[in-house]
Amino acid sequence: MALDHSCQVQRHPLSERGNDAYMTPPCATEALLRVEKDLPRRIWECACGDGTGILDVLRAAGHEVIGSDIGNFGRPDCFWERDFLGETRMPAGCTTIVTNPPYKLCARSAPFVRHALDIADTVILLMRLAFYESRSRTEILEHRGLRSIRTFTLRLPMMHRDSWCGRKANSGMAFCWMRWDRGYIGPTIISRISWER
Repeated sequence: MALDHSCQVQRHPLSERGNDAYMTPPCATEALLRVEKDLPRRIWECACGDGTGILDVLRAAGHEVIGSDIGNFGRPDCFWERDFLGETRMPAGCTTIVTNPPYKLCARSAPFVRHALDIADTVILLMRLAFYESRSRTEILEHRGLRSIRTFTLRLPMMHRDSWCGRKANSGMAFCWMRWDRGYIGPTIISRISWER
């Protein structure tokens, strides 16, 4: 049986995945905006890729978004070749990160997530739902203020890595938005959202 080359990262060898640039479908961010009503005006999108999936959608909704990425996608309105793990502080006036992190940096000990939680007051990440079922990430999931998990009622459409030229396929993975707030100590609220209009 042939396998579809969708966003399922285990189907692509690490050597092919490079910086793990899997562009977010804009509808995922539109769904987030329908349920997250308290996002601040100024936001950091620290793994923005080409900017179309999160950065542009947030800007269209009236947010001032600072975009950066370890790669260079050539947009003059973003900061390129900036390694998020090497950043020591948030941009001036920013307290919140909203991004779709590279999946290779969210496996096992999840260095991307840990670093985001160390420097930001609020962190909202588009994650594989399977991220929640981990013993090795217990500290992140139970002791760092995980406020909500908003899982999609339907799998997200076509999230292929940058420059993918193969057959297009729907996502074979379940995704969700996870939100951490520094100092939050209540239960994690799990709800369902739809990316369909």
